[in-house]
Amino acid sequence: MQKKKKTILVSGGSGFIGSNLCRKLLLDQNNNVICIDNNSTGSLTNLEGIIEKPNFKFIEHDIVEPLEIEDKIDEIYNLACPASPSAYQGKNAIHTTKTCIYGAVNMLELAKKNNAKILQSSTSEVYGNPLEHPQNEKYFGNVNPCGKRACYDEGKRCAESLFFDYNRIYRVKIKVVRIFNTYGPYMDINDGRVVSNFICQALKGEDITIYGNGSQTRSFCYIDDLIEGLIRVMDTVDDFIGPINLGNPHEYSIISFANIIKNKINNKINISYKPLPNDDPIKRKPDVSLARKVLHWEAEVSLQEGLDKTIKYFSNIL
Repeated sequence: MQKKKKTILVSGGSGFIGSNLCRKLLLDQNNNVICIDNNSTGSLTNLEGIIEKPNFKFIEHDIVEPLEIEDKIDEIYNLACPASPSAYQGKNAIHTTKTCIYGAVNMLELAKKNNAKILQSSTSEVYGNPLEHPQNEKYFGNVNPCGKRACYDEGKRCAESLFFDYNRIYRVKIKVVRIFNTYGPYMDINDGRVVSNFICQALKGEDITIYGNGSQTRSFCYIDDLIEGLIRVMDTVDDFIGPINLGNPHEYSIISFANIIKNKINNKINISYKPLPNDDPIKRKPDVSLARKVLHWEAEVSLQEGLDKTIKYFSNIL
């Protein structure tokens, strides 16, 4: 039986995760998709091949400001917010906090008006520099509220609070997902995070730059696995609201990851070291037991396969 076509709004839809999600919802599921983005970190080039489709609509808008949509909306994925430290810190810090908080309110109000389901893309950053490992959804986190990362970390934590209060007070149908490190095609070449940095440096024949001594760990989830997880969360019964971790639990030290990239691209380049930024997490690994139980989901794309696809993407645009 064919699923009913839905009208789905994706805020942050021209960004890395958003553009991949728009493709899936539009091309594979034949939904009507409304993409909202101010293109501060996203790009219209990420929407090539779908922006001209009749059931796709792009609206340039900053969700810090309220938004009126004429279409009746069935679902909202709230993905809008810079996710890399180089983009959300510094002069953009205040706007990052506003995007997390005002943006959440504006999207929740839109969901309330339309009686739509709404998914909040929260983040593993709500766990901060964790004192528990791996991190499960019951862990409250270890976040510095005054640090340079707080605009994002605390902004996302406040957004979660808003989502749960809108559910408790107004009965808005919410889903809260905590996304762990994700990589793949349509990442910004200047993203500033470890996967894009290492691949681009290696392709250019430059030193791979590691911050700290390289012993810190991350877990890398390929974009296709994440998108499948997001859609499965949205499709859960209304009583399931989260939060729920989505990520790949295979953990790698940064130095071992750098050597994987070297071996794949250019084994002759060197590794250089710089000081570790303040509040940078030492360990990061999701406990995905809840996702396995509720969604029957887990990451399937191996790091080797995912990196090959990602390296090919960056090779074509450099």
